[in-house]
Amino acid sequence: MEKTAREETPLITGKTDSFGGLTKKELMNALRLMFTSRQIDHKVMNLLKQGKSFFHIAGAGHEAAQVAFGLAMDKRVDWGFPYYRDMAFMLSLGVKPEEIFLHMLGKADDPMTGGRQMPCHWGSKEFNIPTQSSPTGTQFLQAVGVALAERKKGNNAVVYVSSGEGTTSQGEFHEAVNWASREKLPVVFLVQNNKWAISVPVTQQSGGRHSSIVEMMRGYENLLRLDCDGTDFLNMNAIAQSAFKYARQGKGPALIEAHVVRLFSHSSSDDQKKYRPVESIEADLKKDPIENFSRLLIKKGVLTELSYEEFKKEIISHVNESADWALAQEDPKPETALHFVLDNSGRRENLEYEKGRIDGKPVVLVDAINHALKEEMDRNNKIYLFGEDVQDNKGGVFTATKGLSTQFGNDRVFNSPLAEASIMGVGIGMALAGLKPCVEIQFGDYIWPAFMQIRDELTMYRYRSNNLFEAPFVIRVAVGGYIHGGLYHSQNIEGFFAHMPGLLIAYPSNAADAKALLKTALRLNDPVLFLEHKGLYRQSYSTVPEPDADYLLPFGKARVVTEGKDLTVISYGAMVHESNFAIQKLAAEGFSVELIDIRTINPLDESTIIASIKKTGKAIIIHEDSLTSGFGAEIAARISEKAFEYLDGPVRRVGAADTPIPYHPNLENYILPNRNKIYDSIKELLEY
Repeated sequence: MEKTAREETPLITGKTDSFGGLTKKELMNALRLMFTSRQIDHKVMNLLKQGKSFFHIAGAGHEAAQVAFGLAMDKRVDWGFPYYRDMAFMLSLGVKPEEIFLHMLGKADDPMTGGRQMPCHWGSKEFNIPTQSSPTGTQFLQAVGVALAERKKGNNAVVYVSSGEGTTSQGEFHEAVNWASREKLPVVFLVQNNKWAISVPVTQQSGGRHSSIVEMMRGYENLLRLDCDGTDFLNMNAIAQSAFKYARQGKGPALIEAHVVRLFSHSSSDDQKKYRPVESIEADLKKDPIENFSRLLIKKGVLTELSYEEFKKEIISHVNESADWALAQEDPKPETALHFVLDNSGRRENLEYEKGRIDGKPVVLVDAINHALKEEMDRNNKIYLFGEDVQDNKGGVFTATKGLSTQFGNDRVFNSPLAEASIMGVGIGMALAGLKPCVEIQFGDYIWPAFMQIRDELTMYRYRSNNLFEAPFVIRVAVGGYIHGGLYHSQNIEGFFAHMPGLLIAYPSNAADAKALLKTALRLNDPVLFLEHKGLYRQSYSTVPEPDADYLLPFGKARVVTEGKDLTVISYGAMVHESNFAIQKLAAEGFSVELIDIRTINPLDESTIIASIKKTGKAIIIHEDSLTSGFGAEIAARISEKAFEYLDGPVRRVGAADTPIPYHPNLENYILPNRNKIYDSIKELLEY
């Protein structure tokens, strides 16, 4: 195939006519890895027919490219983000067939996922392979994040990331190449182009010239682009060595489009004969990388026909024995399905909470956030802060990060591209590599491009890896209305994210809680969504004395703002203050209302809520988000389940109308809850 790259790119090293300098032992090892991978494909498909396994995605036809790149890795130094066909890559790193079968069969001792993930979702703590997910393309940005983290730590690691050609249609692929190119990061992108994204041919996927991925990416500076025959091991070995050398020398990322063949259907759930022409399948069979490589070795005298037959028998026997051994191992115990949703190391429980003083000068909420970031960054040099416009002299659109890049440098506080998925995916990679990212999303309304990275990646890493990998991460997001922000600067988002196991959520109502909870968030081993109501950033009623640097608040501990005996109000964020204004008016009328600020959405302090309802007998939940499916519905359901016998009236909710938040104050005020609406609702329930 044609090789394309910028003119100054060095020529490919190694000579394929002399085996590229590989010894007989190295050549036979490559063939062994390729044939082992193929034989495991066959064995698993047989197990499927026997009802002993349930799913498989074969890598047959991709082996030459995968083995070449696996052997180019500096094991235990480099990182890998393979995709579902990359079994030969995993074997080339040193993963054993026995481990492959434990994973394929979902056994309790599956070293990749503990039986939690479907087969072909590779992972290895030993070889720096974070356990894969199923969405295609999410791994690209995480690979960039790991490369960025390793550079910041001073390590000379290269990060391998692979996919099929269909996945390059995903926007996150382009975002990853963009970030890696602008930073000259050592990322090796391997696109294994078998010309079929399940049933869709590459001509209907790629807009590149001649459906070429490397041509499509021509505009990126510092990007080494190579187009090659992925079925020729010697060629791929030379390509892989060159790509890793280019990246390791700090010249930038490399993008290799390896033209491979797909010898089996997309997966065990697919039948390619339904959509692939017979001549297409037959043409691929003629390019079988194992057949071609073995014939070359026989022709050149490295191998004989007889020794090759013995070689294959030995591998087939080993694969069969490995499968039989794995079949006899224990299945996961049902109750372990509940393990590792969150960190169970005891770190969250063992932090020293409410130690220190809250007697500093009154501070506005946005400055309390700024001070928390400053104190924790000073305390922990692994904390890195980034997002859109966070550097000085801007310091964030609300100045929450003002002065931090000046104090800590642009290496630790830096601007990201204007791409929320990039912010999140790169942050996840940094967290996987041992850093502590804290990112800023300017408005809750714009977090949605990052939604899949949060839901399918960030909150899942610990669980899907069976506690091998964790991604401690803080996402700061400005939310809420009352600032005339219109449809796209006024949204509350806690209801969406409360439905994600594995994500802690804080939503403070005042400066002291904001500082103390953010400091806690930055010390935990779990991902945290930290919601900051922009309408409270500089409000006088959210301004309180500042806690000192030692003061932390636990997640899951509510605050009783006012005590009462007639009714319980449960709220959070800006609604705590609107509720309090209404309660004070009711107090003047002789009513005694208890106000609870839950402070964190997950975990929720149920015990304080239930204890209050046992005392008052009535409950109303007040939140700013729209009423239908807002988080208040979850609180109401728990009250009905756990305190029904103590209730003297229906559990009520007050929230925004089920509409977007309009711009004009007359319209916005009509939609959102306010102290007058809250007063009327509480009064009605009091008189029930």
